[in-house]
Amino acid sequence: MEKNRNPWTVPIVVDDIPETGLRIEIDAPEDARAELSALAGLRELPRLSAVFDLQRRGAGVRVTGQVSARVGQTCVVTLEPLESDLDESVDLIFAPVFTESAQAKAIDRRAGEEEPPEPLVGGTLDLGAIATESLVLGINPYPRKAGAEFGPVRDDNGGARPFAALEALKKRLGGS
Repeated sequence: MEKNRNPWTVPIVVDDIPETGLRIEIDAPEDARAELSALAGLRELPRLSAVFDLQRRGAGVRVTGQVSARVGQTCVVTLEPLESDLDESVDLIFAPVFTESAQAKAIDRRAGEEEPPEPLVGGTLDLGAIATESLVLGINPYPRKAGAEFGPVRDDNGGARPFAALEALKKRLGGS
């Protein structure tokens, strides 16, 4: 795989978006999900889909929608498999890239907006890349099964043994 290449691309040409807007539903194919799963450090990614509403804003586009996924991870406490659902909202504005002076004027006009727009390069935006970014940002970096807690392992006498957890793991994995 080449560097910085997104495994799931759904390019949309801005000029093809009608003035009335456009609703697009996309589902990541199995090969893209497998590649994204590896890139995101997931155990598996059985489902990844998105629904986007695209609205023209002059030469730019506002993209709103929802990214949904089922992610398979490993519990950081028990090391057992864990699956969870992810639902991320998307609300982005894309605007063409300007020259420096035109960009400075556009930034002055947008001073009241919270975030600057995303760059729209070549008149095309990639809905697969938007969905991928939302997926990666929404993944819980420390997934934990319900009720799983870190705590000292106690021996039969009720005293804490600092290496008991390693001993238990070693036994569970079949070590001697």
